[in-house]
Amino acid sequence: MFCFVDYRTTLFEKEALNSLNLKIIEIPLCPDVYEAINGHVDIQLNVLDKKSKKIIINRNIDNSFKNNLKNLNISYSESKNSIKSNYPNNISLNALILDNYFIHNLKYTDENLLQSQKNKILINVKQGYTKCSCLPVSDKAIITSDIGIYKTLSTYGFDILLLPPGDIILKGLNYGFIGGTGGLISNDKMAFYGNLNYYKYGLEVKAFLKKYNVEPIYLNNSKLYDRGSLFVI
Repeated sequence: MFCFVDYRTTLFEKEALNSLNLKIIEIPLCPDVYEAINGHVDIQLNVLDKKSKKIIINRNIDNSFKNNLKNLNISYSESKNSIKSNYPNNISLNALILDNYFIHNLKYTDENLLQSQKNKILINVKQGYTKCSCLPVSDKAIITSDIGIYKTLSTYGFDILLLPPGDIILKGLNYGFIGGTGGLISNDKMAFYGNLNYYKYGLEVKAFLKKYNVEPIYLNNSKLYDRGSLFVI
């Protein structure tokens, strides 16, 4: 299996991922967005289909990255529009893609991404950094700190752990988002950049994961760090 990580991911975290039998693919620096997120996975790509290893990428991502995908037989399509510096021009790929649902601020979703998801239930939310804001535990269970996402998805029968914002490191900003701190690496394991024991709401997260028989795996023994999601295919 492959995992996509920010180019600034530490050697310690990479070694932890390798020990989980994950082959690392680094996301290169994107000069078109601000420094705090210029290597974030969920800004520059999204996973369309894990089983068939199909992804969508920022059309302007470095050509060496595209060549690497080809060499690894990872199928990709490109965004219609280029990602640009400021909101909402940097959120076009930052959607939450689930098995049966596609969740985003649909006004700003990249046209090619939206076209690929038209067979799913489309849910519009105000928060454009949708994936940043959501940590999916199953197809209908998520963790978020965004009250708007909470209210909208609750009407669709989602089970949602709503947490206060903050206590997540993101250099250059006051705090990061829970969705950027990790991701599912299998149906029953979720890897985190950091350790829930050092997170103010770690007990709540661990209880929610246990409810869905998901075990937390810690890539670093530190506070949680927002690296822009951990995507695995």
